[in-house]
Amino acid sequence: MTVQLYNTMSRQKEPLIPIEPGKVRFYACGPTVYDLFHLGNARMFVVFDTVRRYLEYRGFQVRYVQNFTDVDDKIIQRANELGLDVRAVANRNIEEYFRDAKALGIRPATVHPRVTECIPEIIQYIDDLVKQGHAYAANGTVYFDTSSFEDYGKLSHQSTEEMQAGFRIDVSEEKRHPADFALWKAAKPGEEYWDSPWGPGRPGWHIECSVMNHLYLGDHIDIHGGGRDLMFPHHENEIAQSESHDGEPFARYWMHNGMIMINGEKMSKSLGNFVTARDLLLQHSARAIRFYLLSAHYRRPLNYTDEAMQQAEQSLDRIERCLLNLDHRRQSLEAAGELLHPEFVNHVPEAVLEAIDRVRAQFIEAMDDDFNTADALAAVFEGVREANAYLAGTPVSLEGIAQFEGLLLELTGVLGLQDALDEPLVVDGANDGAPAFGELTEADIEARLAERAEARKNRDFKRSDEIRDELAAAGVIIEDTPQGTRWRRK
Repeated sequence: MTVQLYNTMSRQKEPLIPIEPGKVRFYACGPTVYDLFHLGNARMFVVFDTVRRYLEYRGFQVRYVQNFTDVDDKIIQRANELGLDVRAVANRNIEEYFRDAKALGIRPATVHPRVTECIPEIIQYIDDLVKQGHAYAANGTVYFDTSSFEDYGKLSHQSTEEMQAGFRIDVSEEKRHPADFALWKAAKPGEEYWDSPWGPGRPGWHIECSVMNHLYLGDHIDIHGGGRDLMFPHHENEIAQSESHDGEPFARYWMHNGMIMINGEKMSKSLGNFVTARDLLLQHSARAIRFYLLSAHYRRPLNYTDEAMQQAEQSLDRIERCLLNLDHRRQSLEAAGELLHPEFVNHVPEAVLEAIDRVRAQFIEAMDDDFNTADALAAVFEGVREANAYLAGTPVSLEGIAQFEGLLLELTGVLGLQDALDEPLVVDGANDGAPAFGELTEADIEARLAERAEARKNRDFKRSDEIRDELAAAGVIIEDTPQGTRWRRK
């Protein structure tokens, strides 16, 4: 089966056929860096990071570009509120983006261009559109003339009347049509600006993505991704200016992820009902957050609740406990060394190998079907079930353990769960409220466990239970297994 993805443009699933065989040019809209990114943004970043990972897993060479909008009305406003330079605000929030993204297992893009690094190219691109008759200047601002692009509205599937209903023209505004949008904004007093043929100013929002695609991926790309809220007008405007400039189709496939909801409303900073990724990273494990963001199909809305996060923690714990069980049994077998019978080294029943192949095929089938991470996670849990059943039977061999460990690490690795940090996020050298693992070091814990083992040996079960409770209070969970006592942190 080939990879199938839902194309917003055609409103149907289509096979992924790259422009250049074996290579995928992939662009995803990045953050406007006036603040920390919220959970809704995090979903988009995690989703498209996972798409990229899976395409690479399937053998594609992916060139992935994600931009930073580092000049914008919101950044200027935030800088004024803080009494800081606009560049200082943007640069700091880009640093914080990488900190939180790394914690969530989001790999850096191939290129992370910034608007301020592309100003000459943006000015040239706008000048091209003016000369082509697709844009016009008015008092230092340059607008794109939407009437010059016949297919305007084809992505969002809206008529001219439907689109115009969403626009309002101020009496002082000099746009020719309600849907026309700014490519270049004339500078206001005290604002950051660059010189241009139309006077001092700065780029509009939409033009940056067209120019960055043009610079780093070419005029025609394979996949363009973003949140559903970007479909109109942002992506619609990208299409209009890009296809007007280049005279050919812009993106072959358009992907849009569903929104994060809180109490039935879209999570949004403008609505004030948002939680930042940083907030969650200070309360939950990064792996659980990433698991939660992948627990539903990317095109569906995802409702945020404390209960949903708790469920994600518990589900992830099932996977991690299975991996711990496999590792513990492997260590037990290795400790036996040359006492092992050959069947405990290399023997793996054919039925076990078939089960492993079946789980992997189930995972690939789910991800090939429009990157269905919910069904892919179901395949992972089928692998957990098979691994637990294998450990409960006999004989268990080192090779069998290695096969199951390899399977689970492979599949969770594709989903990025292995790269998400499993320790509390540290900010500026402090925990800032992050969940603590208690005062106990590993040496402390091992010493307590040795004391507990001695107490059990002497049948002092009261002391044994006291030590268990003390460790639990410090966030350490003890598990007594047939192979010995094992511990892990909450």
